[in-house]
Amino acid sequence: MTNTDEKYMREAVRQAKKAYAIGEVPIGCVIVYRDKIIGRGYNRRTIDKNTLAHAELIAIKKAGRKMNDWRLEECTMYVTLEPCQMCAGAIVQSRIPKVVVGCMNPKAGCAGSILNLLQMKEFNHQAELVTGVLESECSQMMKDFFKELRENKKN
Repeated sequence: MTNTDEKYMREAVRQAKKAYAIGEVPIGCVIVYRDKIIGRGYNRRTIDKNTLAHAELIAIKKAGRKMNDWRLEECTMYVTLEPCQMCAGAIVQSRIPKVVVGCMNPKAGCAGSILNLLQMKEFNHQAELVTGVLESECSQMMKDFFKELRENKKN
């Protein structure tokens, strides 16, 4: 883990807090190209009523527009929670070479927890994976969100 990884993960955490503020699962993502953020996203599934409105997919879409290309070959993705199978597939498809993850997702993660779609040799692209960057902060945000959700359902 580098200071750069922490710097950009903090921005992903800021994105996750935007999701938290609107009642969404707090997942945030940024994509960096040559030390500049070119894509930001946060979870919006419930608000947008769209299965595809994951933080990673929103950030990939914005980064692709900025790069004027679907290939994000020189980029690094920073995401607060381990990507699901859909997002991991999109990362492979967009050729992102490095993914930095805050906390793992043992129930649905596909960057090492259940599967590791990012590093399957059978695919034509694999991504370097760094995990545990600001892990306690990312994990605590998820725990707090779901605790509040359970408490609100009781009331």
